[in-house]
Amino acid sequence: MGIIAPESDLSWISKIQVNHPAVLRRAEQIQARRTVKKEWQAAWLLKAVTFIDLTTLSGDDTSSNIQRLCYKAKYPIREDLLKALNMHDKGITTAAVCVYPARVCDAVKALQAAGCAIPVASVATGFPAGQTHLKTRLEEIRLAVEDGAAEIDVVINRSLVLTGRWEALYDEIRQFRKACGEAHLKTILATGELGSLTNVYKASMIAMMAGSDFIKTSTGKETVNATFPVAIVMLRAIRDFFWKTGNKIGFKPAGGIRSAKDSLAWLSLVKEELGDEWLKPELFRIGASTLLSDIERQIYHHVTGRYAAYHDLPMS
Repeated sequence: MGIIAPESDLSWISKIQVNHPAVLRRAEQIQARRTVKKEWQAAWLLKAVTFIDLTTLSGDDTSSNIQRLCYKAKYPIREDLLKALNMHDKGITTAAVCVYPARVCDAVKALQAAGCAIPVASVATGFPAGQTHLKTRLEEIRLAVEDGAAEIDVVINRSLVLTGRWEALYDEIRQFRKACGEAHLKTILATGELGSLTNVYKASMIAMMAGSDFIKTSTGKETVNATFPVAIVMLRAIRDFFWKTGNKIGFKPAGGIRSAKDSLAWLSLVKEELGDEWLKPELFRIGASTLLSDIERQIYHHVTGRYAAYHDLPMS
């Protein structure tokens, strides 16, 4: 999307306040909902698979485990299970593969070898803390794009939020946008470290104004990651931004989303807050590393009537 120039004075940002108790009440409503059952659940779980950014961000990542991850991204659910659901010819894959910048080449090669067009997403800008020099962070983006990353998940400098330096935050993200070139920019707010829901809303608005294609809750490395209160605030910011500009910005919760039941709650929340238009990979992603395993386990149970042993559903 194009960059939206900020107002000459961003003092209006400091006047924003979020109604914390109201947000918590809404979050409780979502968590208290009964989930869908049987074939409806299976259908929603398969839909959830198509939103997953299948992620590995470990210090011991190697080309071999990146290759396995890419294979799993192309074949996320066992073929016989998909055939039982008559979904084997629907081209179900994950939305993307997300890795460290140094592993982008491995992921691109593995996906090309598999004849797969799944995009590679790379974290960048001193992930997860964002505390390296700006010049280094910008170069990291450029190198990841050169290596073939189609999406860049950047982290913001949290100190700019905590000290209310909104113009500086806008300028920094705008530079990230420029460094991405044609690649999609997903801006990680690290909401667990922003201090308040009001700051989450403000940071969301600044990130979208500066040209982000997505706003993302967390790196997955914070003490507190994706939560429903934070998500509600970010989704309301996305809605407000759409009403004001006509631009649809994507949403990506990440960190701590491990169960199939969790994924259904997230889909329900996005559907209720933003509508069906946002329930597509272009506007909604789930950052996860272990979620897919539980979804496949639930699909296995739906098809066979029993739960799978660990060796029944290997990673690849």
